[in-house]
Amino acid sequence: MQTQIKIHKQLSLIAFTFLLFSCNSNVVFDQYVSIGNQQWHSEKGIDFIINNLDTISANNVFINIRNTKNYEFSSLFLIAKLELPNGYKVIDTLEYEMTDTSGNWLGSGFTDLKENKLFYKENVVFSEIGTYKFNIQHATRGINDIQGKNPLEGITDVGLRIEKIKK
Repeated sequence: MQTQIKIHKQLSLIAFTFLLFSCNSNVVFDQYVSIGNQQWHSEKGIDFIINNLDTISANNVFINIRNTKNYEFSSLFLIAKLELPNGYKVIDTLEYEMTDTSGNWLGSGFTDLKENKLFYKENVVFSEIGTYKFNIQHATRGINDIQGKNPLEGITDVGLRIEKIKK
């Protein structure tokens, strides 16, 4: 009887583990690049190169940002570039809120490190076979600051995540 209970518990644990990991089966790509000394220089774009994407399925693309309380702004401005396999480039200037109206950090995390999953492209199909190149640069500036904040402090990691849209 004890042996059957042990086997049942082990099978339950295996089933739970399989279920837990299968929940993220829609993740196509998920990678982070650490920012040295939490100082992101505007001229140093973060590159992500992706090969052999599904050419049929629709996807959502996210930019993931990890920041500390040393980040001094309530918003974040980014320039995101996407180069398609045929050489065509799409460049977007993006603004993301990093705090609520009371100055509380948005994102997840219980410590001084917050993680923000920010929508970049929604319902996109990578219809061409080949290499897709993503580049992310910050373009954050203070009031009356023409040159921009360089380096931008408090950003620890920049990531790119692509998720297949489940039907």
